[in-house]
Amino acid sequence: MYEIPSMLWPYVLAAITILGTWLLAILVGWILGRLMRHYPPQVAGTARRFGGAVTWILGISLAVQDLGISPDVLLLLIALVGVAAIVALREPLGNVGAKFFTDIYTAFKVGDSIRVAGTSGKVLEINAITTVLLSESNELISVPNSTLIREVVVNTSPQAWKEVTVPISLNANVDLPAFESDLLKSLNKLRFRLDQRFPPVVATRSRTPLSTDLTVTLMLRRPEEREAITAEVNKRVLDVLQHARSARR
Repeated sequence: MYEIPSMLWPYVLAAITILGTWLLAILVGWILGRLMRHYPPQVAGTARRFGGAVTWILGISLAVQDLGISPDVLLLLIALVGVAAIVALREPLGNVGAKFFTDIYTAFKVGDSIRVAGTSGKVLEINAITTVLLSESNELISVPNSTLIREVVVNTSPQAWKEVTVPISLNANVDLPAFESDLLKSLNKLRFRLDQRFPPVVATRSRTPLSTDLTVTLMLRRPEEREAITAEVNKRVLDVLQHARSARR
């Protein structure tokens, strides 16, 4: 019977640790997905990615320790690089983080007219750093996304209170036509709580080889149901995604 030489044992243990970390990262992502199934998909997706990153950092540290190397230096380097990146990029990161929250919680979209921090105009673009407005005098106004979190934003578009837009982020392996069809069928059950003149619309915002960002837009019948219907739409999005994953298995 072949025995592994003692000098190779550290490498074998490190390989086993990396394999275990990979399996644990998948499990952590699944658990977080289940726990946050009633949250907006982008929030749940970010939580899963963060949990996976933390799991991998701990796993790599243990693998390094299996090799007889102190993980303290590795952890120190990661901490120093992280602090330096946060300090150097604090303004852009603040705007990027604000973009994440404006996507989910701010009641305006491209095409709406808004007023914020003493400026007003029509929203032309919402990118990772700024929101670009076109003023009545045809001037372009760039508003940092962090300003949209700190200041009061007034949506002056007619009947803006009726519209609810929910962002959706999908992995590239999701069948988009089937997902859109199943989602619209599910949302059709809410039709008596919506303005039936305007059926729900699913639109593609952006697409990369790894993911696709969509939005689903609905028109309410009563403004006081905005929060309840938004939560219900997020729940139905997650249910359709879960059904799609089960069908692939």
